[in-house]
Amino acid sequence: MPIEKIIVLEDDLILRKNLEQQLRQRRYDVATASNIAAAQELLSKDNFDLMFVDVRLPDGEGTDLLRQLQTRAQKPLVVIMTGFGTIESAVNCMRDGAFDYIIKPFSSDIIDFTLRKAEDFTRLLRVNQYLSHDEGDESGYELLGRSPAMEKLRALIRKVARTQATVLIQGESGTGKELVARAIYRESPRSSSAFIKVNCAAIPENLIESEFFGHEKGAFTGALNKREGRFELAHGGTILLDEVSEVSTQVQAKLLRVLQERELERVGGSRTIKVDARVIATTNRNLEQSVERKEFRQDLYFRLNVVPILVPPLRERAEDVAFLAEQFMHRLSRKHGVRVSGISPACMATLRAHHWPGNVRELQNVIERAVILASEDEDLQPQHLGFSPASISHSTGAESQFTPLNGASPSAVNAGETSLADVERQHILHVLDLCKGNRTHAAKRLEISIRTLRNKLHEYGVGRGEELAEEEVA
Repeated sequence: MPIEKIIVLEDDLILRKNLEQQLRQRRYDVATASNIAAAQELLSKDNFDLMFVDVRLPDGEGTDLLRQLQTRAQKPLVVIMTGFGTIESAVNCMRDGAFDYIIKPFSSDIIDFTLRKAEDFTRLLRVNQYLSHDEGDESGYELLGRSPAMEKLRALIRKVARTQATVLIQGESGTGKELVARAIYRESPRSSSAFIKVNCAAIPENLIESEFFGHEKGAFTGALNKREGRFELAHGGTILLDEVSEVSTQVQAKLLRVLQERELERVGGSRTIKVDARVIATTNRNLEQSVERKEFRQDLYFRLNVVPILVPPLRERAEDVAFLAEQFMHRLSRKHGVRVSGISPACMATLRAHHWPGNVRELQNVIERAVILASEDEDLQPQHLGFSPASISHSTGAESQFTPLNGASPSAVNAGETSLADVERQHILHVLDLCKGNRTHAAKRLEISIRTLRNKLHEYGVGRGEELAEEEVA
């Protein structure tokens, strides 16, 4: 509910009490004032979402208060009420910042219409404020690929999109899980409403509950104003819980309630808020294994896994490599202003032979690097890709490949020339790279303790021991 707290500023006792009663029946928090001084005192103590303001008051004009409110950082919407309405006064009030202008006496239907309009406006404003800070790195790219696996995935998306079912998208890092979620949203009946994304892995654990459910003013240190959570912003639309496996068990219990009851309470609040948002969740972990290890609630897993979608890794649809490489080359050459003539046969052969542990994201990054390093009007060459000789998988069959934990496969290593210690080192560093240097996540993925990982990295000469200790404490 975007509108919660309302002030009724009216000197007529009967009209003030009548409007207050109507608003309370609609479950709003209402404060009343008979003059401007009393209203200013209310505004100094709390933030309000909406005000009904009479024009003629004992200690001044309501329009004077309207102009004063425009200088406030947190200003409520103002509905001007008057029994002597003219076109000129209405125009002046709207110019000074009034949200609406109604003539007394007014009916209950007029109040309903005004409140509904204010609710819609406030929700749209807050969603736009959120979206203006949303990076949306992948939102400009559609789901690319011509392989049978991708055609099957697109067909499943079309079938699932037209329903209201909760969807769990699983796949390795870099396969395009967010793109699948956005495709479901674009083809759904909710495509005209908000699409709100929550990156569960990027939000600190002590803040994620506030991000999900919002908070009231004074709920904790730094909560200077009321704030709606992501679920409230997604009301009527779709919410994406990206990397939902990273949510703590405490927040998982509250998330389960939202999925079951479609209601929540803000941090520090007691008001129950109804929400209607379609939930799409993504994860690069095997949640069934996380459930067995007691890291993820089984009941929440069942709630999320109504419609499971598995995004295949790039190595299982190798026929898409050439097509994706061409698409990325054209887009990134335009982005960086580099005129590249094409991809050489030797470069394409190298791309086809690579195992792509980082999937489509790795391919995109490799092509971007190649475009930047290439000269004008030159074909991309193998040396532009930035692969080390050990990372290029040859098709001679002389090398064997291994599959590490969680399905992430590093580049092939030469079984005849590489020791077991080197294989272990390469695998650990590869998983650490997949986790973007986060040693806590890497240790979980490798199924070893953070201390063991620290000792291994110290042995490899990666980082200093005190830095690792600090990160473990943090």
